[in-house]
Amino acid sequence: MTDPVASVRHGYDRWAAVYEYDANPLPALEAPVVRAAVGDVRGLSVLDLGCGTGRHTAWLAESGASVTAVDFSEGMLAEARRKPGMESVHFIVHDLHQPLPISNDLFDLVVSGLVLEHLRDVESFFAEIARVLKPGGRAVVSAMHPTMFLRGSQARFTDPVSGELVQPGSVAHTLGTFVLAAVRAGLHLANIEELAPDADFAARYPRAAKYVGWPMLVVFTMIR
Repeated sequence: MTDPVASVRHGYDRWAAVYEYDANPLPALEAPVVRAAVGDVRGLSVLDLGCGTGRHTAWLAESGASVTAVDFSEGMLAEARRKPGMESVHFIVHDLHQPLPISNDLFDLVVSGLVLEHLRDVESFFAEIARVLKPGGRAVVSAMHPTMFLRGSQARFTDPVSGELVQPGSVAHTLGTFVLAAVRAGLHLANIEELAPDADFAARYPRAAKYVGWPMLVVFTMIR
């Protein structure tokens, strides 16, 4: 059987150069919701899981957090390291399918943006979040809403060199799978937000027009 996420690393290496410039509506929909859920991070130790080009890493560091950022795509990490203010960030090259090379009870906050669809085993992922959080620590995790798969949508981009439509690789988990994985990991679900674009958002991000009123994003806020 073909592994649905075997090509994720290579796909994101290719995506890295244009990831923040291809008018993808999902990060734009996600960013303000995640920032609001995270709140004030001054003085906190924060882990950014699946940091990609550092779109969350950058504002976390700028806001006064001590940030560790993890990703397995060298291309994405190269883009992240180029951002201003990243000198203080500790970057780790690591595949999130494997246990984190991080001690227990180390972080006040874990942030993970749009990673879950690329993981085979979300139970292990949430268990690792619970393990590295301090007691009382929080996690904010976003994902493409599972109902997007019902519309035939998953992470994809057009390679600017070849013009090829590239799908790095995704797994169609259910919302229930995410919730149960968090609960079984011992995390308390403080909030779940399901977000759909409206007409104003679609006017700014035309690729979202066909999803107006349809849930594109889910954001979990959890406490250990």
